[in-house]
Amino acid sequence: MGQAAYEQLHEAIETGALKPGDRISVNALAETLQMSRTPVREAIAWLETDGLVVHEPYLGRVVASLDRQMITELYAIRLVLETTAAGLAAQNATEAEIAVLQDMVDLEQQVLGDPIRRERHNRRFHEALYRSAHNRYLLTSLKALQTPMILLGPATASDPDRLQSAYAEHIELVRSIARHDPDAARTAITQHLAGGQRARLRHMMQREQY
Repeated sequence: MGQAAYEQLHEAIETGALKPGDRISVNALAETLQMSRTPVREAIAWLETDGLVVHEPYLGRVVASLDRQMITELYAIRLVLETTAAGLAAQNATEAEIAVLQDMVDLEQQVLGDPIRRERHNRRFHEALYRSAHNRYLLTSLKALQTPMILLGPATASDPDRLQSAYAEHIELVRSIARHDPDAARTAITQHLAGGQRARLRHMMQREQY
C-alpha cells in the first residue's frame, strides 16, 4: 500500500496535480487516495528522500519548488552533461538506437496536443539520447537530475510556440546523430536547452504576476 501511495503521489507531482509549494496533509491525502494514514506517511517519507517533498517552517511538508537561480543552475549543468551526451551519441549510437530516436521524434508529433503525454514522451526521448552515448558514468550523472526536472513539471508543454520549436530541435538533433556529426549534435542540443530555459523562466515570471 505504501508503494501504491508513493506511485500515485509521485504521478500527481509529475503531472502538476500537486504543484510546487502545495501543502502535504497526511489526512487529506489518505482521504483522497482512500487509504489509511500509515501507507500515506510511508509514501511521503519516500518522497522526502527523493527531494520531491520538503519541510518548510510554519507550513510543514510541501511539494518542493525551484526558484529562478536553481533553474539557471540546473540548465547550466544540463548544458555540460547533455552536450557531452549528444556528442557521444553521434559517435557511438548504433543504427538500432538511431532508429528508436527517429521513431520517437515521429511519435512526438502525435502527442503535441496533450501536455502530460508530451512531457513524459520528452523525458523518454532524452533518456534514449543519454543511453545512446554509451557512457555509464555520464548516465549516472544525468539520472541525478531526474528529481529537479520532475519539479519543473509540464510548463513548456502548454506553450504552442515552444512545442513546435522543441519538436524542430529534436528533429535536427536526431539528424545530426544519424549523420554521426558530433559538432552538429552538440550545437543542436545547446539550442534546444537554451530555448527550454527561456520558456521555463518566462512561465515562472507569468505565474508570479498572478
